[in-house]
Amino acid sequence: MADFSPRSSGITRRNFTRLAASAAVLGAPVLHAQTNNRIVLGQSAAFTGAAAQLGIQFHAGAKLFFDQLNAQGGVNQSRIEIMQLDDGYEPDRCAANTTKLINEDVFALFGYIGTPTSVVALPLATTAQVPFVAPFTGAMGLRQPFNRMAFHLRASYNDETALIVRNLTNLGINRVAVFYQNDAYGRAGLDGVTLALTERRLEPVAVATVERNTVEVAQAVATLNAAKPQAVVQISAYKSCAAYIRAARAAGYGGSFYNVSFVGTQALADELGKDGAGVVVSQVTPTPYRTTQPITREFLEAVAKGGNKVQPNFSSMEGFLAARLFTEGLRRAGARPTRQSFISGMEAIGDQSFGGFSVSLSPTDHVASSFVELSMLSGDGKVRT
Repeated sequence: MADFSPRSSGITRRNFTRLAASAAVLGAPVLHAQTNNRIVLGQSAAFTGAAAQLGIQFHAGAKLFFDQLNAQGGVNQSRIEIMQLDDGYEPDRCAANTTKLINEDVFALFGYIGTPTSVVALPLATTAQVPFVAPFTGAMGLRQPFNRMAFHLRASYNDETALIVRNLTNLGINRVAVFYQNDAYGRAGLDGVTLALTERRLEPVAVATVERNTVEVAQAVATLNAAKPQAVVQISAYKSCAAYIRAARAAGYGGSFYNVSFVGTQALADELGKDGAGVVVSQVTPTPYRTTQPITREFLEAVAKGGNKVQPNFSSMEGFLAARLFTEGLRRAGARPTRQSFISGMEAIGDQSFGGFSVSLSPTDHVASSFVELSMLSGDGKVRT
């Protein structure tokens, strides 16, 4: 079972014990979610609130893949479906949703959105021995130590922040501040930035926080602007990051803004409009906009085949890739898959290329990708890589 420290994950040992205990008393599952021709996944995610576009877009991309797979007969004649519950990006609601999904006997938990929600869900999944697949988070506290129930598609926040800091220092920028969400996600990103700076004998010139699901950024702007940073690395969701950028500029800040992928790139671009020009975002999937890679062509062809109802963006692309990764594991799980045979199937994936996007899983490594690159908002609602 993974050991979640307060610093790395934002959950106390007492809360971990409480969550694990609640999973232990779930009782015998109600065996009606799975049938001979249905594999049902459970997803608790933000479908309303300040982070809603992350859950909506990820789910849309995953459902696009599964719907078209199902139209071709599914996997071993079994359809893959997603039972979705809204948690509004709030941990308590996510814990309740996860308990409900486990009681519904979903085959696996899939595509959870965010660190603070995943942090409360993973202990429940671990105790119930339910696979936890492709959470939309790069927090190291969910990856170390190794947990056999958890499979990660995306690179870590340490990978993303290392690239950001490398890019900044290569540009001669060494006065870096951090604006972060005051929870497990924000602290994970702050830790990544601090680690990358420390390796270059630097440290943040200032740090400031925003509360999850709020846009109260005035104090953060005052604190960071006073430190005169050359760049601000933002570790929050799109609404608060957009609010911070606008307020900081209005207060006279003329430096650069860098974000990690969880911000929701297209959602941030939509929030900022022309004010987004020059804002940098690290990415953990190939671009969904340029068709130079086969996986992007495959994704865009699927979007077109589905009637162009799914918006092509990095979040929906990640959902699409997560669904493909899950399917690869399920194909290897046998004609009548169990959770344990699915885990073995995922571990048997080895080194694969999804149309140029490399993944690798094994019995000792459940992080499929370390791919990271930088993108920039252009100010006209578009994203360049």
